[in-house]
Amino acid sequence: MSDKSFSVSETRFVFPGARRRAALARRLAVNPAAKVAAFVTAAAFVLIVSLAPLASFVIEGWLRQDIEIRSRLIARSVRNHLLASGPESSLDLGRYLEQMVEDERLLALGYCSDAGVMLHATASMPKSISCRDFGAGKTNAFDVDSRPDPRAHVNAVSVGAGPTAGRLVVVHDLSFIDERSRKASYYTILALTGVTMALGLLATSVVLMATRGWARSVRSAILAPRAEEALKPLQAELPGGRDFRALLQALRVERKFTEGIYVEWSPATLGQLLAEELPQARVVIVSNREPYIHNYADGKPTLQIPASGLVAALEPVMRACGGVWVAHGSGAADRETVDEYDRIAVPPNDPAYSLRRVWLSDEEQDGYYYGLANEGLWPLCHIAFVRPNFREQDWSHYVAVNRKFAEVVIEEAECDDPIVLVQDYHFALLPRMIRDRLPNATIIAFWHIPWPNSETFGICPWREQIIDGLLGSTILGFHTQFHCNNFIDAVDRFMESRIDRETGSITLRGHETMVRPYPISIEWPPSALANQLPVEECRKELRRRLHLGDDMRIAIGIERFDYTKGVLDRIRAVDAFLSLHPEWLEKFVFIQAAAPTRSKLPVYSSLQAEARRLVDEINGRHGRNGWKPILLEIRHHEQGEVYALFRAADVCIVSSLHDGMNLVAKEFVAAREDEQGVLILSSFAGASRELSEALIVNPYDAHGMAEAIQEALKMPSGEQRERMRLMRELIRRDNVYSWAAQMLLHAARLRKSERLHRLIGQ
Repeated sequence: MSDKSFSVSETRFVFPGARRRAALARRLAVNPAAKVAAFVTAAAFVLIVSLAPLASFVIEGWLRQDIEIRSRLIARSVRNHLLASGPESSLDLGRYLEQMVEDERLLALGYCSDAGVMLHATASMPKSISCRDFGAGKTNAFDVDSRPDPRAHVNAVSVGAGPTAGRLVVVHDLSFIDERSRKASYYTILALTGVTMALGLLATSVVLMATRGWARSVRSAILAPRAEEALKPLQAELPGGRDFRALLQALRVERKFTEGIYVEWSPATLGQLLAEELPQARVVIVSNREPYIHNYADGKPTLQIPASGLVAALEPVMRACGGVWVAHGSGAADRETVDEYDRIAVPPNDPAYSLRRVWLSDEEQDGYYYGLANEGLWPLCHIAFVRPNFREQDWSHYVAVNRKFAEVVIEEAECDDPIVLVQDYHFALLPRMIRDRLPNATIIAFWHIPWPNSETFGICPWREQIIDGLLGSTILGFHTQFHCNNFIDAVDRFMESRIDRETGSITLRGHETMVRPYPISIEWPPSALANQLPVEECRKELRRRLHLGDDMRIAIGIERFDYTKGVLDRIRAVDAFLSLHPEWLEKFVFIQAAAPTRSKLPVYSSLQAEARRLVDEINGRHGRNGWKPILLEIRHHEQGEVYALFRAADVCIVSSLHDGMNLVAKEFVAAREDEQGVLILSSFAGASRELSEALIVNPYDAHGMAEAIQEALKMPSGEQRERMRLMRELIRRDNVYSWAAQMLLHAARLRKSERLHRLIGQ
């Protein structure tokens, strides 16, 4: 189905656009040592090409001079022989010449009379040489290249006088000169190559030593608290000029975040990140649930903050980032509180951003929200053994509502390259719809619930459309790497695309989407703690309100009333705990606070009815003397009430059957600055991958959960402190501002890479 790059073990992930940025960095900052090596190599090549023929020419000139000298010496010897022998010498001259040509360099000797007659010649004399070649007006030295005879040099030297007067023809074999010239060229090339290599290594070593100092300066500049000032002394040295310096500044921020240099992420640091990395960027968040709802109470609009992990996570981020939050206006008094553009400034007491409300009809809400989203996608992704329902009419409403939100986002964007954060499974089609209208937008889609394996997801009739919609994103985020892997597998199975598993990227129709894990968290410190009583006071107040004794141990469960949260399993575990450990009768109480949700759906209303029936049955079996082991509170709890419960409890039980993250677990830990209390956490919640110091349980195992409650209640204070301290440190470090910063930082790097990409013309 797709072109893939596999990793041997687990999937590795890198920053979005890492390969492209690496190429850009290489082009902007080519290693100076490599430049020097290339220059030296080119210079050496030119030098060798120039000097090798010159060396051959010089050697050949020297050897020809040697031949001329030898010719004169031979002529002098012949002259002496003629003078010593007298007139009879000419008779044995032939024998004398034959003896002389035994020299390997001599090819032939001949004696010509002044009349131009060859009187004597050795047997090796080439036929092409004649005495007629010499005389008045003719040269006495020339080369002969007559095949099959070897190339030869001919020199005619005058010898004798009187009767012995004539010319000695000396023919030298030039093959030895050719051989000497070839050897001279070879040794010249070899010598020059060695010298240039030595010079190249020396130059490269010098440049490398200088480069190390430059790199240390740049590295220090990247890590410096005030990088702008640190980079100033290096401006003349930095290759690539201003754009490379901008890339270094981005790397400095990224390294602070990723390589262990601790950053205390807060609204201030998140705001600074936006100012430095995304100046003037328009930030738009889209979600179904709004952060502030207005309903009527006593005939007047009253503000309400919904019980939602998504809202709890995103609202602090929007307060830090500003911009606009687009959401469904679901409150009965919402229309009354907006302006003519359907906007309202929030938070009411200290406005930091705009809330843009989108109006849906009852029919649209039934089809899009209750139908496709929560009867189809929710049970499909959570695998909680509730059959998903898919109806064509619900799908039509889902498409229409996504399109309606897309129109509002485009209207609110106010530019062609906004940063749009699309939240959750209600808007799977929205990224593609926005991409089609705003191709330069940076779209970060975050899927807050699990993503099932590809076989399970294949149940959905519109699987291809949903995947295509999500792949309109620039970055697609999940809580865990496991969910990222499941999504990539689904794309591999159902879509024609190019998948790079090593970098976690998917390319569909020329557009690349980065798939990344971003474990969501909560704000630190939680704003709900601002007006809280001390832990002991919270405990006393709760006991007073519920008429509990001073020695009563308290366990709590807090969430929306959803079948994925394992509420019934938790209640059965309490029943098993009291049966196994009757010593806790009248000494232990479990408080289940559950906010009603999606009551229009039969599965949710039946869940509430079953919970009431089960609690009554268990209380009837174990209760005595007015004591009830389980207290069920089905109503909305404000954040202040929730944190008061967290602080009053000895144990918090999170028994999700399947959860993307579950922020209740993190909120409980954040609420306990006394470093006491025990968290019992389902292994099927994403939070269990981070909060390993909790007591991790299987929510389907009632006996195992009962024993975990027993262990929690008997855990020594010192052990509680050690466990809680580690979990609090993790949440303090990896808070919701860190979560948002990671995504926005990746978005900033992608935008910067695209700008540099266009700048250098790739």
